[in-house]
Amino acid sequence: MAGEIPDLHAQERTGTGKGAARAARREGKVPGIVFGGDNDPLPISIPFNELLKKLKAGRFKSTLFNLKVDGHDDVRVICRDVQRDVVKDLPTHLDLMRLRRTTKVNLFVPVEFVNEEDSPGIRKGGVLTVVRNEIELIVTAGDIPEQVTIDISDLDINDTVTISMVDLPAGTKPTIDRDFVICNVSAPSALKSEDDEDADETEAADVPTVGDEEAGDAAEGGEE
Repeated sequence: MAGEIPDLHAQERTGTGKGAARAARREGKVPGIVFGGDNDPLPISIPFNELLKKLKAGRFKSTLFNLKVDGHDDVRVICRDVQRDVVKDLPTHLDLMRLRRTTKVNLFVPVEFVNEEDSPGIRKGGVLTVVRNEIELIVTAGDIPEQVTIDISDLDINDTVTISMVDLPAGTKPTIDRDFVICNVSAPSALKSEDDEDADETEAADVPTVGDEEAGDAAEGGEE
């Protein structure tokens, strides 16, 4: 289960319709509606600055929130839409959906890499390159994993971990169908430089110099 679900504070709006929404905006708030579940839709408003801060933090629509409204029980919600001003691109309205424990949602779950000190590739001086430090998964609202743990103790240099190689928590699956890369162990920079130098030397040895070609031509001419 997720360690901590962030709170989203809101106030209940006393009116509905365009007039009430405009009044909320004049007060520095963004109007919204909470729908779904077994309850009636609840009109709310959220302080503009607070909402804008969360939007700028990223992935607002894929984050599960604990909605706190005075006079109402806390409820888990996920954003289904944020309407924006077409000119200023600032939020003007949002829709939040209540979630049952059995509801399936898309969420980003952090990845933890363990046993790095036992990796043969790391011991040789290799570097763990993390391509994704979190994975978007389809999860059940009532059973959200805190993280996905990946054991890298067997990784050698140039080994790669893809999503198909990971044991995901029960009841979850990736939102992406293809077998994408999560991390790999790359060779140390010194080893890469040596390999590049060896390759350059090999290429240079295989290519005859102009002097060699001229000497060869002269020898052939002398024989004739």
